[in-house]
Amino acid sequence: MVSKGLMAFWGVVDFCLLAAGAISVAFSIIWRKSDVLMNMTIHKSDLTAGLVLGITLLVTFAVSIFAIVQRNHVTIGLVVLNYALIVDAIIVLALGTRVWFFTLRERNNFHERYILQSDENIKFIQDKFSCCGYFNGSDHVVPSNFCSTVQTAFINTLDPTDINNGANFCMYGFMAIVLVLLLATLCVINKRKEEERFKKIDAKRGGKGFV
Repeated sequence: MVSKGLMAFWGVVDFCLLAAGAISVAFSIIWRKSDVLMNMTIHKSDLTAGLVLGITLLVTFAVSIFAIVQRNHVTIGLVVLNYALIVDAIIVLALGTRVWFFTLRERNNFHERYILQSDENIKFIQDKFSCCGYFNGSDHVVPSNFCSTVQTAFINTLDPTDINNGANFCMYGFMAIVLVLLLATLCVINKRKEEERFKKIDAKRGGKGFV
């Protein structure tokens, strides 16, 4: 019989997978609200990708529940679960790498998004961060309450290197959950096959078992 400790550990990690999927879906929906800074930091395509990831993780959780309740000699469900986890890992790796590449050129990438903002949004940003322009005081400046008197570059009031750290942490945190559950599922499969093998040996010996 598969040990209770292993099954408890598997259950905890599986619950973490459910939580990861729920968090990904929830924040992908919540962060779609109309917010100048949020919309500038997180693109809609990123939110869509996060939503797809969350749904994928939730579907994988549903597969895991179906797989784990099968009889010991039926391991095909767990095998399917592991393939689903491999797909999850690929998606997480792809999205995490995308975020990481964005952070390599954050200042320039944010500049591209900054100059696409409407004048009203730029005024809001300048007044909120007490700045004028982006790289310098003459870079795409829009007259506002603050910029009528002081010239300060936006890039000097905000450290973009910290903006996507949270996204990176979440993505690679999800990867840890997926890989740990994959390994735990392999252990469960191995233990179940081992138990079935001993049952067959016992049956051949007349049900006496090993001494």
